[in-house]
Amino acid sequence: MDDKVTKLPRCQALKSDGTSCERIVGASQKYCYSHDKSRATERKVNASKAARSKAGELGEVKAKLKQLAEDVLAGDVDRADASVVSQLLGVYLRAVATELKVKEQQEILERVEELEALLAQQKQGGSRRGA
Repeated sequence: MDDKVTKLPRCQALKSDGTSCERIVGASQKYCYSHDKSRATERKVNASKAARSKAGELGEVKAKLKQLAEDVLAGDVDRADASVVSQLLGVYLRAVATELKVKEQQEILERVEELEALLAQQKQGGSRRGA
């Protein structure tokens, strides 16, 4: 058995707290998906698709709740059953809202990290010029 530990290549970007990103990257890559500037457009497109998908789901839930209310008022659905269904749909909506908030926070964090990396580069460039 070989005792050597092969170090996997890691992202070369700095996180917002100044520490190195620890994500593993391919041998030919310098940056992970989140820090690769050439993939910024791809990240935005993917985030936009996810948001549109959730918006469609939210519309479906709203339609179900509206139909459920109409069915209860018409006497076609038992009030107790409708109550349970509406509670479950409410839990679903809260889960979707939480998921969207997490994604939004991740996007903001990525943007802050990019800005901080640019600021650090500018500071390094400025100190070299002043020397």
